[in-house]
Amino acid sequence: MSIESLKTGPVRRASLFDRVESRGVNLAFLAALAASFFVAYLPTYLRLAGGAWRTEQEGHGPLIMLAAAWLAWQQRDKLKTIELRSAPIAGWTILLLSLLLMVVTRSQDIPMIEVATQIPVLLGCLLLIGGWPLARIFAFPLAFLVFSIPPPNWLLDAFTVPLKVWISDIVSNSLYNLGYPVAQNGAMIMIGSYELMVKDACSGMNSIFALSAIGVFYIHEFVRDHPIRKLVLILSIIPITILANVFRVVTLVLGAYYIGIDTIEGLFHDATGIALFVFALTLFFLLDRVLIGAEYLSQKMFGSKAAARGAA
Repeated sequence: MSIESLKTGPVRRASLFDRVESRGVNLAFLAALAASFFVAYLPTYLRLAGGAWRTEQEGHGPLIMLAAAWLAWQQRDKLKTIELRSAPIAGWTILLLSLLLMVVTRSQDIPMIEVATQIPVLLGCLLLIGGWPLARIFAFPLAFLVFSIPPPNWLLDAFTVPLKVWISDIVSNSLYNLGYPVAQNGAMIMIGSYELMVKDACSGMNSIFALSAIGVFYIHEFVRDHPIRKLVLILSIIPITILANVFRVVTLVLGAYYIGIDTIEGLFHDATGIALFVFALTLFFLLDRVLIGAEYLSQKMFGSKAAARGAA
């Protein structure tokens, strides 16, 4: 035997597709499912791109979908730990019923349910590919797509109107107590010779949806084994968003009072919207730092007490 015959070439690491194919998954079937999903929902995404995704309220929709795709990609190593067992009965049932619902809601122009059907459609595809073990692995990315669903106008109005009035009341009372000539009538704030209507964008609903998505994403990725910290952060999302919107309305009202209502329209108004979101995120992350510090101090304090009792 020659020495040359003992030489081996470099070992090539198997790609994700090679590993999936080795688990008995038909790549042609996988490609067909992906292409069918794209064709089925392309009209939905084109309609959203021409409408809802252009608005301040639903502009975060594409980012949510990209984040869900990234979360799904992060689960790829877990595919090694499960046995892929197709669940055809459950898979086809969920898939076909969801597609039927999508067709009906599209024909009736009900975008909320039409967009929502992509979640059970993807679930049905996962069941056909690898069964319930595979569906459990991708459960969180699927659930995260909930934030991409455009809420109906009647639901938004039910929360937006009272929230606008409440924020207007807080801002008016605060400025009045500081000595400003301010009065309020519903969502209308009068200061000096100016009247300002608190618009829907200043109610905080847009920021609540976007910040909730970012908060849930952050908690899932970086706050895994801390249940109390998770709970506090989740419960803080709405109060932080409302507080940030109060500061935005205060800024706009004082801006109108000192530099004129014409000056605060346009670029200044949009800049306060961006500043609001940055301010809310800053508060959220600062709260997390405080919780981390409190957790560290409590562990250190209780650890020292336990060590003292052990020494005694």
